[in-house]
Amino acid sequence: MLQDISYYLIFGRPLIFYLGIITFCSFMVTASIPVLPRYGITKIPFPWHMRMAGLSIALGLLHGALGIAAYM
Repeated sequence: MLQDISYYLIFGRPLIFYLGIITFCSFMVTASIPVLPRYGITKIPFPWHMRMAGLSIALGLLHGALGIAAYM
């Protein structure tokens, strides 16, 4: 069943492919939040760093679980 979810095709690519891209982008946004004030961009409050970190970890765990489940 999880294989079907992992390899569900969206525009010819499996769902796990898009989930990996979203996870990577989420980690990059999380990493950029503390760096932005160095460049004068202070519109993002620091508590959003913790929220984005939680989201990134959750997406990473989901992506990893679907990737591992695809081969079981």
